Amino acid sequence: MTIQLSNRVQLVQPSATLAITAKASELRASGRDIISLSVGEPDFDTPKAASEAGIEAIRSGFTRYTAVPGIPELRQEVAKKFKRDNHLDYTSENILISTGGKQCIFNLLMAMINQGDEVIIPAPYWVSYPDMVLLAEGKPVIVPCLAEANFKLTAAQLEAAITPQTKLLFLNSPSNPTGMAYSWEDLAALGDVLRKHPDVAVATDDMYEKIIFDGKTFATFAEVNPDLKDRTITLNGVSKAYCMTGWRIGFCAASVHLIKAMSKIQGQSTSNPSSIAQKAALAALQGPTDALDEMVQTYETRRTWLVNALNAIDGVHCLMPDGAFYVFPSIDEWLGKTTPEGVLLSDDVVVCEWLLDTAGVALVPGTSFGSPGQIRFSYAVAQETLKDAVNRVAKAAKTIQA
Repeated sequence: MTIQLSNRVQLVQPSATLAITAKASELRASGRDIISLSVGEPDFDTPKAASEAGIEAIRSGFTRYTAVPGIPELRQEVAKKFKRDNHLDYTSENILISTGGKQCIFNLLMAMINQGDEVIIPAPYWVSYPDMVLLAEGKPVIVPCLAEANFKLTAAQLEAAITPQTKLLFLNSPSNPTGMAYSWEDLAALGDVLRKHPDVAVATDDMYEKIIFDGKTFATFAEVNPDLKDRTITLNGVSKAYCMTGWRIGFCAASVHLIKAMSKIQGQSTSNPSSIAQKAALAALQGPTDALDEMVQTYETRRTWLVNALNAIDGVHCLMPDGAFYVFPSIDEWLGKTTPEGVLLSDDVVVCEWLLDTAGVALVPGTSFGSPGQIRFSYAVAQETLKDAVNRVAKAAKTIQA
């Protein structure tokens, strides 16, 4: 007997970033010299205070179930964080702690999206947004955002995309994969559109808010548009800013009735996040920011070097990102050409496969982010490793034949 799979699971694709990272690991295990620039996690250590708090939680026996939406002291600290960093007033009742930012998003979609509801997703997008909408039986409405607009959704595009079925808009700033951030003016313009559509909510994924460059100030949607706060879901976590991807702690703020609904979903799926990780996250949020400042400075230096190095390669065009630790160059000029091995570079997926096989560099195709003709580089690796990877890509690029 072959077990029949649900229609739901057959609608979605595996995470492209995780799949490429896994393939790179397999090649490395077989003896290949592989550099992976596909992974989306910091290459810095978890702050010592957070790690020590996790260890202490184990030693003190804080290893049992907690309340489903998170321990009270962490929910209170997250509310303080939103006040301190984003000028948003919330109580702990407005806060949900989840097993990573991804679960916050999943809880949200399961709590508010019905079959056929439309969710506007600007592209390039984080790979999981459309598939999670499909799992919730919603309809992803993909809006292509061009390099000429710094890959950001414009007010005119948003207005054109809204229909009577629109339920939710996703924003991600700074963006994975582009690193571009919405300015105060950008968010104000989007807010002007949404005021005309009172049934549309906004989910703003701010996971990279702390990693922003060039002296720019981060702004989040509800901060810019306080009158729209009640229909804004502000998503964040400790994974990127505090180098705690494996600890799996995300959090969000929203209206109390929505947080209760999301908590209900969480209670029937994973229940509470790890008690140990919650204590570590609490210490991270309460701790000093010296390590964070050093990390951001390091990423800013790498970013500038990488953009300049990529733009020196024939056929590559790369914008300067505002934050995060990704660049998203165009390789359109390579497409339709042939490699010495006889491979026709028909699209960005083939380009990434070729670079992995011949140059030993793992990258993620733009198609995975809804933007064909681009590739994503993560610079969350040591500078020397980054230079080696770019040299390999540049060497391979010189062999491409018209």
